[in-house]
Amino acid sequence: MREGGGAGRKAYEGRSVTVTFEAGRCRHAAACVDGLPEVFDPGARPWVRPDAAEAERVVEVVRRCPSGALRYALVNRAASDGGPDAAPGTGAEGKP
Repeated sequence: MREGGGAGRKAYEGRSVTVTFEAGRCRHAAACVDGLPEVFDPGARPWVRPDAAEAERVVEVVRRCPSGALRYALVNRAASDGGPDAAPGTGAEGKP
């Protein structure tokens, strides 16, 4: 885990995906905890364990975050796919 770019943002690094959490944006809807409790466990430290599930499942749950407090970046994404090395995502995609 390391501090991210924004105030209150922490990064939880996994082998395939890094999840960042911005505490000030969280509305405690528990979509993450309900969606993937083996990864998102508020009673554990660290509370986010990206390697506890397949990266695709982690990304799916992060995208469902209604506040956008959770984001992800894929690790070691191939440059040949036309994308950046790390693709950020947010649960607030498509929202104004």
